[in-house]
Amino acid sequence: MNNNPIFVKILQIMSFRKIALFLFANILLVSCTAKQEINYMTDIDNMVLDNAIKNSRSTVQPGDQLIVNISARDMDAVKPFNQNYSSSTTLTQYSVPNSNSTIQQLPVSGPTYFVDTDYNIIFPQIGKINLQGENIEGVREKLNALLKAYIKDPIVDVKIVNFKVSVLGEVARPGQYVIPDGSTTLLSSLSLAGDSTPYGIRKNVLLIRNVDGQITHNRIDLTSANFINSPYYYLKQNDIIYVQPNTNREKAARVDPNLGLYISVSSVVASLVIGIISLTRN
Repeated sequence: MNNNPIFVKILQIMSFRKIALFLFANILLVSCTAKQEINYMTDIDNMVLDNAIKNSRSTVQPGDQLIVNISARDMDAVKPFNQNYSSSTTLTQYSVPNSNSTIQQLPVSGPTYFVDTDYNIIFPQIGKINLQGENIEGVREKLNALLKAYIKDPIVDVKIVNFKVSVLGEVARPGQYVIPDGSTTLLSSLSLAGDSTPYGIRKNVLLIRNVDGQITHNRIDLTSANFINSPYYYLKQNDIIYVQPNTNREKAARVDPNLGLYISVSSVVASLVIGIISLTRN
């Protein structure tokens, strides 16, 4: 055996590096497999769901864009109420992802009405209509009642063109999503974004909401079904959902992204040194 002090020192360094790499790999393995709470609504079988349907529709807000299509048996009588609209004009909305996880586009067209800061729209032949406090169903019923003075058995179809929610943080596909029918739930919106990743904290999801200029925020525990009975189960226009990352993800974000490369290079260099020493001994 070679008793050269330098050779012995190099072997000691190599052994230390191997031990350090082994320990580091095990620490990473434990961190990645640490138990996380990833289940939703674990207590749903033990609670009564009493959420009212009236909470399922967002009320009209200033800046909303409404598409209103009027039809009836006598379409000539309807024409004055669908004026200033070209059938070649098409607005695009988005639906849920298809089986390939891509967002499908749905064409929606019709006369568009902008809700002003006083919650009014200007409607042909009728004039100013105030929609404050009304949801889409309420807008439909209000227009239907007004149109009966001019049209026999009118049919009113109303959609919010720009109803959107944002899903951010620890989800598969963070982004802003337009909801075609103007109604969505917290869980549905998370599914649009590909659901929370295993690193998301499901017990502390943040929901930011702006209604009539008032910004509110609320923390939601998705592991309990109690949130279904809250005002935050059905989302409102421009709601923002933020799924907070857990400590493992935060630690990983602080690690140099080139750490793996450094370790690989160090291993190669160590192997070369050992090889050179072996050749020298021979």
